[in-house]
Amino acid sequence: MAKKADLLEKASTFGLDVTEKNTIAEIEAALANVENTTAAPELIEAEAEEVVAEKADTFTAKAGKRSAKALAEAEAKVEKEARKEAGDTTPQDPEAEARAKKGPAPVTRPTIERRGKKYQTVAKLVEANKVYSLTDALDLAVKTNPAKFDASVEVHVRLGVDPRQADQNIRATVSLPNGTGKTIRVAVFAPEGDHAAAKKAGADIIGDEDFLKQLDKEVLDFDTLIATPQYMPRLGKYARLLGPRGLMPNPKAGTVATDVAKAVTEAKTGKVEYRVDKQAIVHLSIGKVSFGAEKLRQNADAFFASLQSQKPTGLKGGYVKTTAVSTSQGPGIKVENVVN
Repeated sequence: MAKKADLLEKASTFGLDVTEKNTIAEIEAALANVENTTAAPELIEAEAEEVVAEKADTFTAKAGKRSAKALAEAEAKVEKEARKEAGDTTPQDPEAEARAKKGPAPVTRPTIERRGKKYQTVAKLVEANKVYSLTDALDLAVKTNPAKFDASVEVHVRLGVDPRQADQNIRATVSLPNGTGKTIRVAVFAPEGDHAAAKKAGADIIGDEDFLKQLDKEVLDFDTLIATPQYMPRLGKYARLLGPRGLMPNPKAGTVATDVAKAVTEAKTGKVEYRVDKQAIVHLSIGKVSFGAEKLRQNADAFFASLQSQKPTGLKGGYVKTTAVSTSQGPGIKVENVVN
């Protein structure tokens, strides 16, 4: 009975619900269960240390003459596996903790706030969601030029065509009534018999064999090149030089002509070429800010009339999707579609 009394006293220290009615075996079993539970963390930790030591020894034995870095990586791997077995899920990535401390990425400022002060000032004159008439848009474009120089006024038209289709690859020329405001340097590559007429029409560079020698040196001091049909084969070897710069003569652009004098006159007085790009957009400068709204409107009318005439006959859906006007460095102004 003394043994049972001692066991009951010990059980009371652990707060076990046992009485004299329980047998000695039941009391001993309850005490053993409590002692195992209390010692569990120490046992787990001891077992984990034994596993780490055992696996570290294994890695070290296999490593042989490995470097200190390789051994450290092996120990880190063993420790990671031991933590997983012990149920430790605490993140051990210092970089992840550093990222968590930094917080969310900073908010990017709106595009308008990253512009210059002059741009922000003139941009306030344009209502963001308003679609202007062509006359109002051109008048507003003249007022919203933030540049100190005489900027160009540009028209941008997004078409509903597929430039990959041959019949929808829009490319044409238009003679602007008031010119472009730029000084166009015209070169003529033609037989000697056409040189006098070309010079009288205002050509800046006229040549035959001498002109080809300049191309051999890659000297391109002209903006437009006009050639006669019989001289075009001689320009074939310079296609890689002239083509990417848009200087290769082309019948559609009016730069391959038998009447050289007429072609030079048109180029000098404002005949320009426009074509659709890969995104199905046509970009064209229709003059300078100094022209004023009225002259710009006349040039714009000529351009839109030419663009309307180029509408593909088999096109399904709308021809013009959106139209916008802007100066070289000014804000874009949405315009009502003039072409259907």
